[in-house]
Amino acid sequence: MNAVHRIVVAGFLAVVAAWPAYAVSVVEVKSAKGISAYLSEDHSSQVISVSFAFAGGTAVDPLDKQGLTELGASLFNEGAGDLDSFAFQSALEDRAISLGMSADLDTIRGSLTTTSLNLTEALRLTRLALLQPRHEAEAIERMRRELLVQIAGRAEVPGRLASRKLNLELFGGHPYSREQEGTAESVQALTRADVQTWAKTRLTRDRLLVGVSGDISADKLRDLLDTLFGDLPATGVGPSKVPATKVSTVGKTSRIFRDLTQSTILIGAPGLLRNDPDWYAATVADYIFGSGSFSSRLMNEVREKRGLAYTVRSGLSPLDSAGYFVISAGTRADKADESLRLIREEVVKMTAPGVTQAEIDGAKQFLTGAWPLRFTTTGRVAELLVQIQRDHLGLDYLDRRKKLIEAVTIADVKRVAQRLYNPKVLTVVIVGPESAGVASPSAKPAPNAKAPAKKS
Repeated sequence: MNAVHRIVVAGFLAVVAAWPAYAVSVVEVKSAKGISAYLSEDHSSQVISVSFAFAGGTAVDPLDKQGLTELGASLFNEGAGDLDSFAFQSALEDRAISLGMSADLDTIRGSLTTTSLNLTEALRLTRLALLQPRHEAEAIERMRRELLVQIAGRAEVPGRLASRKLNLELFGGHPYSREQEGTAESVQALTRADVQTWAKTRLTRDRLLVGVSGDISADKLRDLLDTLFGDLPATGVGPSKVPATKVSTVGKTSRIFRDLTQSTILIGAPGLLRNDPDWYAATVADYIFGSGSFSSRLMNEVREKRGLAYTVRSGLSPLDSAGYFVISAGTRADKADESLRLIREEVVKMTAPGVTQAEIDGAKQFLTGAWPLRFTTTGRVAELLVQIQRDHLGLDYLDRRKKLIEAVTIADVKRVAQRLYNPKVLTVVIVGPESAGVASPSAKPAPNAKAPAKKS
């Protein structure tokens, strides 16, 4: 780390350390129909945010209907009740109501942000979207075209190519290895009946979690919960979670050849589930290793000292049914192999000689001091309240988190480092030109490989 970055990081840490503890009071509210939500009241403005999630994301889509959840979620605000897509979108815009839905491998996520003045209309529109979606042919075809464009584009976007290959190597034939958007063939085959069945069987009360933040009382929230969710189907159909799986430990390196000036490196390895007792020690270790931006070892050794990579970082990825961690780097093509060598060296150094107490203290200071940044908007708070429920952390988690981080010892970090940082099990994918390095004997160019237009 150069002097300028040391000053910037040190200055920021001094600021966050001086912030007062951010008090967020959380209560559980249960409606007359038995729907529960975590609530954080905030009457400093008239903004109200509702975050809701349904268990079971893109990974539980049937094999022949991959992309169904992505298509269904994209249609959430595309017309409902007596309002076609244009009328529905206009009604949202006229009242500055934000309403949307998205999905990841494990979850379908919805969000509503409005003001207390427009709450009645916001609830009406959201209720219509949940209970009376139109799923008109025009909207389905428009959203289908958007998915197909994404599917076609990912074939030549280096990051998507690397991610696709890494997931296949880490998870084999498990649903986590699939692309969330599906395939061109599966998306083309999806029908209106498929989408209608998806909405009726996947958006159900038994799979629902709700977090609310903003200008609303517990009494008003009880009515809101029944208005929005009380008439959803009681139980879902089909699995809400994929089977548990193990992450590959083979330690394979793959190369995908493309005529590019940059190389993309992705590295994956077994990680931890969110409920693992070592989670907080792993969070501290990961900050030291690669998630701590300019204060991380990866950034310092690979970028700052040698200028080999434009970006390099790591992150823990706890899915519902598997835990893994990922290292990513974007580097000049002719420096890809050197960058990879240095990354491997830093993996080794996490256990021999290991971390220092000074590094642990710095990581704790940031991880606790920057925590208030999570509470800058009602939307972010509402999302966090849903995640707390998904991870079974309890109502008092916001109060306990700082103590959980501060309780991590150097022995804890060294123990978890032995679990996480094993260079022999790293699965590596490099996307870049063939001339950038010597391919492994088994590596071959991707089928039908061709030079794409240069993209960032």
